[in-house]
Amino acid sequence: MAKFIPVGIFDLVIFGGAGDLTLRKLMPALYHRDLDGQLPAGCRIISVGRSAISHDEFLELVGGSLKAKLPGSEYSEEFWQSFSERLQYIKADALDPANWNDLSDVLNGYEDRIRVFYLATAPKLFGAIATGLKQNDLINEEVRIVLEKPVGNDYASACEINDRVGECFAEDSIYRIDHYLGKETVQNLLALRFANSLFEPIWNRSNIDHVQITVAEDLGVGGRVEFYDQIGTLRDMVQNHMMQLLCLTAMEPPTNRDHDAVRNEKIKVLHALKPIGAGEVKRHTVRAQYQAGAIDGTVVDGYLDELGGKESQTETFVALKLHIDNWRWANVPFYLRSGKRLKQKYSEIVIQFKEVPFSIFPELCDTRNANRLSIRLQPDEGVKLGLMLKDPGPGSFSLRPVSLDLSFADASGVRYPDAYERLLIEVIRGNPALFMHRDEVEFAWRWIDGIIAGWEESSQPVEGYVAGTWGPTASSLLLDRDDRSWFPD
Repeated sequence: MAKFIPVGIFDLVIFGGAGDLTLRKLMPALYHRDLDGQLPAGCRIISVGRSAISHDEFLELVGGSLKAKLPGSEYSEEFWQSFSERLQYIKADALDPANWNDLSDVLNGYEDRIRVFYLATAPKLFGAIATGLKQNDLINEEVRIVLEKPVGNDYASACEINDRVGECFAEDSIYRIDHYLGKETVQNLLALRFANSLFEPIWNRSNIDHVQITVAEDLGVGGRVEFYDQIGTLRDMVQNHMMQLLCLTAMEPPTNRDHDAVRNEKIKVLHALKPIGAGEVKRHTVRAQYQAGAIDGTVVDGYLDELGGKESQTETFVALKLHIDNWRWANVPFYLRSGKRLKQKYSEIVIQFKEVPFSIFPELCDTRNANRLSIRLQPDEGVKLGLMLKDPGPGSFSLRPVSLDLSFADASGVRYPDAYERLLIEVIRGNPALFMHRDEVEFAWRWIDGIIAGWEESSQPVEGYVAGTWGPTASSLLLDRDDRSWFPD
């Protein structure tokens, strides 16, 4: 069993410190790490926001959010009082760093400790905040700056943000966070591939028929509808989360676990992605919006209804068929899909192996899809391997598919840290292995921009799908043309 090792003493400054991400993800993550004894005495968590609220009002906001979010077995009024002593709130405008006097006063005199600046703000503020930190002389030798996704909304804006932040911080001090990289199953993907002689020799075009990656959500866009209408699923999910899962699934073995070695192999995958332009988008991509439907018996509105009836070509569902043009993956299709208001919430990578070259059991069972490795990221993290076995019993010989099923929760028997808990601790430790290099971000955006340009040039329409289903019919046809189907469908 892994042990929780305390980190060095630090000051964590969160810009957007009273916002949704801070209350919903960062504060619960820090609370859990403190509860497990991983945060040394004296560490400070300093929230910076534009709201004119008092210290007591801020504590009431955070405490109420933790109490509502955490199970009763994890929330303790006594421990909350201890954790709250670490918290401070400072009013400051990120766009006016000349008025950051209060922040400077709080940090001055603590230059010898680890200093983390977490930018839980809109990407358009990243450059201004980085510049303000430099102008106010708040960057010490043990500094890290964390950029929340998305870094930009296209290749040009990503380059601009990276350039502006890079003028103030060294690349090895910049942590571009994607919380999928902190998930237990994503970490185990590396172990599964590179610590087991069973899989790596067959992880190639000779043995794998195709790969599927699904990130499905049953929720709609809700209160984010105005923001989401400027982004869409391709930018919001595919450019970051799904590209990272693709890279970890397809990359070559790194020479070691050093962050540069792993990042270099991921970048090679992005280099090898075959572009999808105007001539290919209609055959290799699907874009759609959810319409009114029912999820778990509850009737929900369609996307345009949530948008107030306005017209929109923004996609809430994307399916892609892509190829990686290199020696390992030549002619192996990768199918990606992500969407909102789908049948259920789950994220999974499926490795479908090829059928046996010759079956001696043709009359007993269809073995085409027998050997399938499913790597589930959420909600029940684990790994499942499908095999064909003989039905037990005398007198006959029949086959049936069975699964070797490993649930991480059942295997560990204890609660393990969520993605943000792990990533925050890795930032404090100064380990950039689970974070994106600027080249990863920019190469991914360049590839995504090609699809967006292809949609515009070809005037590919946005299709519709009923909420509570697995998406539009065109998504199924994307695989059906290749005599394949989604798992599940």
